[in-house]
Amino acid sequence: MALQDIERQEIFYWRDSAHENPREFTLLNLVNKMSEARVFLEKVKEYREIWEGSAVILELGGGQGWASCILKRLFPNKLVYCSDISPYALESLSHWEEIFKVRLDGAFACKSYEIPLRSGSVDLVFCFQSAHHFREHRGTLREVYRILDAQGCCLFLHEPSCRRFMYKWAYKRVNAKRPSVPEDVLIYKEMENLALELDFAKGEVRFSPSLTNRGPLEVVYYYILGRIPFLQRVLPCSADYLFCKSGG
Repeated sequence: MALQDIERQEIFYWRDSAHENPREFTLLNLVNKMSEARVFLEKVKEYREIWEGSAVILELGGGQGWASCILKRLFPNKLVYCSDISPYALESLSHWEEIFKVRLDGAFACKSYEIPLRSGSVDLVFCFQSAHHFREHRGTLREVYRILDAQGCCLFLHEPSCRRFMYKWAYKRVNAKRPSVPEDVLIYKEMENLALELDFAKGEVRFSPSLTNRGPLEVVYYYILGRIPFLQRVLPCSADYLFCKSGG
């Protein structure tokens, strides 16, 4: 499927979804997102030093913006912006702002590789379970590099990841779980190589076999990965990506 067609599906999913459209705020949407929030809060704790050291934060591919709202609630003195490819997703942001009693400092629709911010204006760009939707990873990381401050970092959090030889199986598995929107899987070696190619001084992949918010079979699978770390680099596993412009 062509990139343009995939992006069109991503945009209009948020308009047409029975549970996530902007015309209503459903209980199922609330429950699903708050289940995911348990994982996001783990990531906030794990990378707290990075969040605390960043004055200006942009969420890329933020959907309805609930993760940005949590971040604004935890760090009210930070400037927190949210973006997504779909303006229909962002129409639901006001619901989450009301739930968390916050107001983000800005929200806008854009492609991950066409961000309408000036160069060097952001300290931290983060994605939570969304970078695998971007497809155009070289363009995305190039654009992220452009908008980051000289000491800035990028965090792609809790992304489905694998080696190249496992890609077809992993791709089939993630698309079976959510067929309404095309999903992808990040090939972590290729992401590491892209970061080096684009002059990020620091690139790190951290495998994350968390058991939080997993189904029964997934709990067994990720429990095994957690007990046998070398398997995390062989079999598909959730991973965090940390790319920084400074190596310090």
